[in-house]
Amino acid sequence: MISAVSKFLLLIIFSFTELLSAVSAQEKPARIAIVIDDIGYRETDEHALLLPGAITYSILPHTPYGKTLAMRANANHKEVLLHIPMEAQNGKKLGPGALTSIMNKAEIYASLNQSLAEVPFAIGINNHMGSHLTQLVEPMSWTMGFLKQHHLLFLDSKTSPYSKASIIAQKLGVPVKGRHVFLDNQLTESYINKQFQSLIKHAKTQHFAIAIAHPHPETIQALLRLIPTLKQKNIELVPLSSLYSTPTNNQTRLASD
Repeated sequence: MISAVSKFLLLIIFSFTELLSAVSAQEKPARIAIVIDDIGYRETDEHALLLPGAITYSILPHTPYGKTLAMRANANHKEVLLHIPMEAQNGKKLGPGALTSIMNKAEIYASLNQSLAEVPFAIGINNHMGSHLTQLVEPMSWTMGFLKQHHLLFLDSKTSPYSKASIIAQKLGVPVKGRHVFLDNQLTESYINKQFQSLIKHAKTQHFAIAIAHPHPETIQALLRLIPTLKQKNIELVPLSSLYSTPTNNQTRLASD
């Protein structure tokens, strides 16, 4: 039989082990992904490549500097998305590689194929604008069908609160997440600081968060200062794909490079 002293010691050891597990769980860092999109029209967009850590870059297709900067990011083992223009409610000009509501399935597939051919190592897409198109079932179903066929993920930039993109992606088995915070809708230091703190708060509460920002000089300057502060807040900057539960072919290939 186990003596009373032995039982007491076992109880202490068990309690100590439970305490260590609880502390370990509490100390596990929250994770954030930062996506810099709208890359491709300006030579100065290359400054975004100077950002430290696992930044994800989203490239506008068929733009003057997009392919070159995508290749540089990929060579530095950074994840790359295609930033696909999609029809907006305000009718704003979309640029090359755009998807619109008047396109049929074959046209959407052809456009996406051309964009992917330019950046074949892209791990997925996120929408540029798209406040109208992401609300439409048929075009989103065709878009997600293409992504499913090519084992790509989708990040909903959530330019519309009525976006159906995530629901359709989930229904078709396409890995999908949504943006939580836009960091630089206003290009002031105080605004970017405030949004960055919102990102941290969300990550702490939900264990992960996704931010979208843009290659503006003000944004790059702010992020160069803010990103190094994450570690002391017990937050890990991670590639976007690590927040998705289902790996894509391109994610697997990038990880093994």
